[in-house]
Amino acid sequence: MPGPLSGYRIIDLTAVVLGPIATLHLADMGADVIKVEPPEGDIMRNAGNAPTPGMGPIYLGINRNKRALCLDLKKPEAIAALKRLIATADVFVHNMRVEAVERLGLGYDAVKSIKPDIVYAYSVGYKHSGPYGRKPAFDDLVQGASGAAMLSSRVDGGPPRFLPSLIVDKTTGLHLGMAILAALLHRERTGEGQMVEVPMLETIANFWLVEHMFNHTYEPPRGSMGYTRVLSPDRKPYRTKDGYVCALPYNEKHYQAFAAEIGRSDLMSDPRFATPKARSDNGPAFQAIIADVMPTRSTDEWLAFFERADIPSMVVNDLEQLADDPHMKETGFFTTREHPTEGTIRTMASPFEFSGTPTTYRTHAPHLGADGREVLADAGLSADEIAALEASGAMKVKGR
Repeated sequence: MPGPLSGYRIIDLTAVVLGPIATLHLADMGADVIKVEPPEGDIMRNAGNAPTPGMGPIYLGINRNKRALCLDLKKPEAIAALKRLIATADVFVHNMRVEAVERLGLGYDAVKSIKPDIVYAYSVGYKHSGPYGRKPAFDDLVQGASGAAMLSSRVDGGPPRFLPSLIVDKTTGLHLGMAILAALLHRERTGEGQMVEVPMLETIANFWLVEHMFNHTYEPPRGSMGYTRVLSPDRKPYRTKDGYVCALPYNEKHYQAFAAEIGRSDLMSDPRFATPKARSDNGPAFQAIIADVMPTRSTDEWLAFFERADIPSMVVNDLEQLADDPHMKETGFFTTREHPTEGTIRTMASPFEFSGTPTTYRTHAPHLGADGREVLADAGLSADEIAALEASGAMKVKGR
C-alpha cells in the first residue's frame, strides 16, 4: 500500500540534521522528497568513517527514501531549473537564514508567485522578527541560549554542559515536520498555501518549559523554576549489586509494595510520603532511599520483584546492547540491508505504525546528485536542457 503522503512532492533545501530529519519522516510516509544540495554536498555526508567519501553514517540514516539533485544555486540557470521544479511541488522547505534564501530569489513571495498554493516552510535559529533573528545557529548555541546547558548544573552543581545529543536539531525537526503536515491539511481544506516558520530557540524553550516553568507558571511565582523531581541528583538509573536498573514506584500501591519489600513499612506513615501530594513534593527523598537499598540485590532479583509488584521498571542498556534487546528484535526495529556501494548497513524502522498506509523503506540515501536527470525530466526539462545544465556546471550528477 502507498504511504499516507504518497503523491505529495517536497523540494528539500535543508541540510545537516534538523531539516533532513523532518523530511525523513515525510519521505517514509510516502512523499516524493527531492533533496537539493550544493556541489560540495550536505556537510553531514562527511561525518563518520564511511567506505565511500560523502556517504557518512548519519547522512545514510536520515536521507533514505529521498531523491538527490545537486545544483549550484550561484548560477542563474540552476535557479531557473529549480523554479521549474518548484512549479510541480506541494512543499518547499529550507533551513537557511531568511536573508540568504531571499538573495537567491527563493523567498516566500518569489516561490508563491511560481506556485500560489505552495506550503513554504523553514526553520531558523531564532524567530526572525526578534533581535536574534539574523544570527547563525547551531545545536550547541541554542542549547546554551535555551537553558538546556544549565540543566545539568541544576542537578549536580557543576559547570553547564551540553546534552550528549543533537536534541535541539532533532526536536525542532520533528516540530517542522508536524507544522508541514498541518499546513498541508489546511491546504486540503481551503486550497490555500502559506508560509510556516519554526525557530530552534522558541521550539526548544517550549520543550524544556513544559515541566520546568513549574512554579513560575503563576504570577507572582509560587516558588522556583525547575521541576524538582526531574532535577533531583538521585533521579538516575539505580546501581544494583551487578549493574543498573531503572525503577519508578508511581502510585500508592507501588510505594506500599516497595516499602514492604525493603522492610520499611514505616515509610508510609512518614509525613513526607503519606499522601500523593507529599510524595510528589518529596520525590527526591524517596529516590535517595531507593538508591541506598538497590545495591543489596542483583539486577535480575530487582527486576523480578518489580515485575511481581507491577512497579514500572526497565533494564539499562548501553547503545551497543540495543541491537540485542529482545523487544527491539521482536518489533523489527533494526534491519540489515545491502547498500550498492556501502555494503551491509544497519537501518532503523520508522517509529510510525499505520494500519492502512504503512511507512516503507523504498530507497537508500542517494549519492550526491544521483537522481538529477530524472528529477528535472519529471519537471518538464528536455534532455538538451538537462545536458546544458551539466555542461555549464549548474548541475552535478554522480552515480549511486
